[in-house]
Amino acid sequence: MVNIILAIVLLIILPYIGLWKLFEKAGRPGWEGVIPFYNIYGMLKLSGRPTWWLVMILVPGLNILVMIGITVDFVKSYGKFKLVDHIAAVALAFIFLPKWGFDKDTKYTGPSASPEFREKYKIALKKTPAREWADAIIFAVIAATLIRTLFIEAYVIPSASMESSLLIGDYLFVSKVNYGARLPMTPVAFPFAHHTMPLIGTKAYWDGIELPYYRLPGLSDVKKGDVVVFNYPMDADSPLYRPVDKRENYIKRCQGTPGDTLSVVDAQVFINGKAAITPLNGEMKYTVQSDGSEINPQLINDLHLSDLTPVNNTSFKMNATVLSVKALKGYSNIKSISPDITPKGHADPLNTVYPELFPNYKITPNFPDFKWNVDNYGPIIVPKRGWTVKLDSLTFPVYGRAIEIYEGNKVQVVGKDILINGQKADSYTFKLNYYFMMGDNRHNSEDSRFWGFVPEDHIVGKALFIWMSIDDNASFLSKIRWSRLFNIIR
Repeated sequence: MVNIILAIVLLIILPYIGLWKLFEKAGRPGWEGVIPFYNIYGMLKLSGRPTWWLVMILVPGLNILVMIGITVDFVKSYGKFKLVDHIAAVALAFIFLPKWGFDKDTKYTGPSASPEFREKYKIALKKTPAREWADAIIFAVIAATLIRTLFIEAYVIPSASMESSLLIGDYLFVSKVNYGARLPMTPVAFPFAHHTMPLIGTKAYWDGIELPYYRLPGLSDVKKGDVVVFNYPMDADSPLYRPVDKRENYIKRCQGTPGDTLSVVDAQVFINGKAAITPLNGEMKYTVQSDGSEINPQLINDLHLSDLTPVNNTSFKMNATVLSVKALKGYSNIKSISPDITPKGHADPLNTVYPELFPNYKITPNFPDFKWNVDNYGPIIVPKRGWTVKLDSLTFPVYGRAIEIYEGNKVQVVGKDILINGQKADSYTFKLNYYFMMGDNRHNSEDSRFWGFVPEDHIVGKALFIWMSIDDNASFLSKIRWSRLFNIIR
């Protein structure tokens, strides 16, 4: 609430006070400067720009660039010709618009876009080569930041959790338009750095101002099967305590959408009782029985077999796709290949990151151990905005984190009672939509099975296509995986 009040004061009230005073300096009624949209019309008239520019204000993304131009023209009409003044008017409007509004030496000098104004102030408006370069660089930074924020952003695959659908070294373009661009929640940040400054390792943002979550209209909602980039929810915890939009970027496939009942039975995902489509290029672990002879290294490379681990002289385990397994079965030295599935109710030998899967009963005392593993998990209901869940010893371990961390409530367990914001509660109605994300490499992925749901305000965008793919383990001439370039991500 404090952050919301601070944002309203800084981003609305103070700039509007400045506009009121500046409009009065130009002989216009001050109230014209505080009526949304109408004040933009007034700024256009005072700076001499055509009123049809108002149409561009209605176009998402373009409207931000246009408003920067309108603001710059507007302050030029008050004799603010320096680059530092233009930056101040755009980035620190809550300081400088009121300052100039109450400054007796700041006067309205005429419409800055008119030929007469330009002729009269041509010396002041003339730019040096250094100023031309500075303006170009600043505009490029602003334009690139807007493109990354509102339209599309590059992303590189850092881990094997999506193999073989996506490989380490795949460079992707991620669309912000599909689900609607999320406006910055931590607006004061260094351009092009996510959460950490390169080389020096310090924070690349200031979390003194955090804005409420807001997303522009998109082309669609997140759908089951979409490959989605999102902020890692666990970065909310100690020691990082990062704001939502500065948490690490992860990429997984959406398996469960709001309101779905999800379960995993013998490595097969079920949604609302129906088997989900398994990604064709997804990997899992298999046990291979052979005649004891070694497998050709070239075959291992061609079939993209990974994590080969000997069990005894005639068997080994490996990660592979269904298609690779089918091809490998055709070789005479291979006797059998079977999925390495952990039976229901058994401890998970693959779990090396957390002592148990989500929900972690070891950190929720007095609540049960569900005895789930990566191959037999759930059923679990994915929370939906407006859904009311009954809170008890079975549901609280599943939904308590979302209620407390993601929805901002104070949650306590006193004996058998659950307190939300100091009040005893036996139910809770969710404010956000949530998603269940899983990696295509089912036995080598840290995903929602380990840390739970992804809130809607963590969604970054939809992965579109691969624009470059580099294999760091290949020779110099073979580093680029040419066959993967411009592949659409499905």
